[in-house]
Amino acid sequence: MVIIMDYIEISAESLDDAITKACQELSITSEKLDYVVVEEGSSGFLGRFGAKQALIKARVKNTISGRAREFLGEVFAAMGMDVTVEIDFEDGSRDMEIKLSGAEMGVLIGKRGATLDSLQYLVSLVINRESKEFIRVKVDTENYRTRRQETLESLARNIAFKVKRSRYPVTLEPMNPYERRVIHAALQNDKMVTTYSEGEEPYRHVVVAIKKFNER
Repeated sequence: MVIIMDYIEISAESLDDAITKACQELSITSEKLDYVVVEEGSSGFLGRFGAKQALIKARVKNTISGRAREFLGEVFAAMGMDVTVEIDFEDGSRDMEIKLSGAEMGVLIGKRGATLDSLQYLVSLVINRESKEFIRVKVDTENYRTRRQETLESLARNIAFKVKRSRYPVTLEPMNPYERRVIHAALQNDKMVTTYSEGEEPYRHVVVAIKKFNER
């Protein structure tokens, strides 16, 4: 389950004391504290009679990772899914890796990773909306990305072998930009074949063909 920290209530004799106490309980510095003042408190008559303690609601300030976690929490809650979210991201970094785990990960992967790609795209929109520098997001589950890359690289080599034998170009099925890049990269050092993309999204596809200088 994705856990999003709710506000906790902190009371103390003064507002400053309540803020300090909240930072201690959450083990953070004051600049990372997000709080709402419920009651500012008062010293009362002669500092004693009718005195009211200060009361605040506090939590850790919503960071870039926090925004990603909160968004995914809302998505999975709407889907009725119990999903554990692990986020690897450091302040100042331009890469965020998100790993999902749970009982129904096939649903999140979708056909050829389409659902996973959609989640990745949406998370990227959410976190980059307020980010000064663009942050690349990678969302994965059950090591799908690595397994899919290995499958595509094997496909690329097999198609290249076929093209070399027949000397006729082969058109692959439509793929998303990431999968097309995997095919291109897998064959970029092949001296006999070349690759290029044709068509318009979402039907854009890779063509594997013999290099022109080999055609005689």
